Amino acid sequence: MKTGRGKLKPQFMPCGRGPGACFDCLVHRLAFRRAAGNLSALMITLSPDDIKNALKAVKYPGYSRDIVSFGLIKEANAANGAVSVSMQLTSANTEAAAQIKTESERVLKTLPGVKLVHVEVKQPAATPGAAPAGASPWANQNAVPGIKRIVAVASGKGGVGKSTMSVNLACALHHLGARVGLLDCDIYGPSIPLMMGIHERPGLSADEKMIPPTSHGVKLMSIGFLLNADEPVIWRGPMIQRTIQQFITAVDWGELDFLLVDLPPGTGDAQLTLCQTVPLDGGVIVTTPQEASLGVVRKGISMFEKVNVPLLGIVENMSYFTTPNGERVEIFGHGGGRAEAERTKIPFLGEVPIFLEIREGGDRGVPVVVSAPDKPVGQAFLKIAAAVRQKLA
Repeated sequence: MKTGRGKLKPQFMPCGRGPGACFDCLVHRLAFRRAAGNLSALMITLSPDDIKNALKAVKYPGYSRDIVSFGLIKEANAANGAVSVSMQLTSANTEAAAQIKTESERVLKTLPGVKLVHVEVKQPAATPGAAPAGASPWANQNAVPGIKRIVAVASGKGGVGKSTMSVNLACALHHLGARVGLLDCDIYGPSIPLMMGIHERPGLSADEKMIPPTSHGVKLMSIGFLLNADEPVIWRGPMIQRTIQQFITAVDWGELDFLLVDLPPGTGDAQLTLCQTVPLDGGVIVTTPQEASLGVVRKGISMFEKVNVPLLGIVENMSYFTTPNGERVEIFGHGGGRAEAERTKIPFLGEVPIFLEIREGGDRGVPVVVSAPDKPVGQAFLKIAAAVRQKLA
C-alpha cells in the first residue's frame, strides 16, 4: 500500500504480507503497537509510597489536609498494571466516603502504567437508632462521651465581642477549676487561634481522631488550625455542616466539664448543624447596650427557643468606658442588656465594661482572665463564669 510517505515496510506487518497488503496490515500494526505499549506499562513498578504520594492530592472533604496525612490509608499495592488501596474512615458520613473514593480513583488512574484501580473505603457502622428520613431533625443528636456540658456562646450579630467573651469565659472556667474545651464554629472568620495565642495543627490519636491543641489550659479546635496563613474558606453550606459535625465527633476531646462553642453571627447553617448534632445544655447571649445590637440579638434568642436550647443568660459587653481621670462614658448607651433580660425573663449574667486590656490581650493571645485574674477586668469575666457554672450545677 502506498501512502504520501511512500511504501509500508514489510517488517512492520505482523501478518507477513508484502507491500501490496493494506487495510488488514494497518489494523495488525496498530494492534502490535498497542500490545507493545501494554507490555511497557506492565514493566512500570509502583511502590506503596508512590501510591500514597499520589493520594496526597486528595483532600479530606471540608479540610485542607489530605487523606494520607490523616492516616486513612491502610494498604496500598500495585501489580501488573492494577492498583489496590484500602482505607479506613472514622466517620460514618457516606457522602464524604463517596467523594474520597471517586477522587482517589481519578488520581490513581493518572499514574503511568495503571489500567485497573480498586479503592475500598471502610467506615464505622451508623449510630444505632439514627432517625429515619422524615423524622425529627433533633432525633440524630448524640451526646459526646466524656463531655459533661456543651454551652453555645452566640449573639446573632457580629462585632459585639462574642469571641472575646468565649475565650475569656473558657479561661475563667478553667481558672475556677473546670476542665474546658473551646470549639470555634466561625468557619469563615476563625479568631480563636489568634486570641488564644496558638497556631499549631492538631495531632492524630491512635484511633485516628484529631487531638486538639491546648492553650492556657483550654483544649481548642478551629478551622484556623487547618488552614495556611490568610487562606480564605470559600465553601457552601453543606461543607460548613460537615466540618462542624467533624469537629464534634472526630476530635478527641477527652474528659471535659464544659465544651464552649463560639458560634458565628447569624442564625444559619452553623447554628442549626450544631443543634442537630449534639444536645446543648445552654446558650449564652452576648450583646452591646444599644438597640441596633439588641434588635438582632432577639433573633438569636428566638432561634435558641425554637430549637429547644435553654438560655443561661444575657451578657452586656462594652457596657461603658472609664476614662483615665475616672469619668464614666457610656459609648453605646447602658442597661440595654439588662432591660432585654427582664423583658424576656432570661437571667442577666452581668456586664463587661470597655477595658483597653481586653483588646490588647486578644491581640497578643493572652486573655485578660489569664494575665489579670485579680484585677477588675479579669473579675468581670470570672463573675460571669461563676454564674454560668452555678446554673449548670
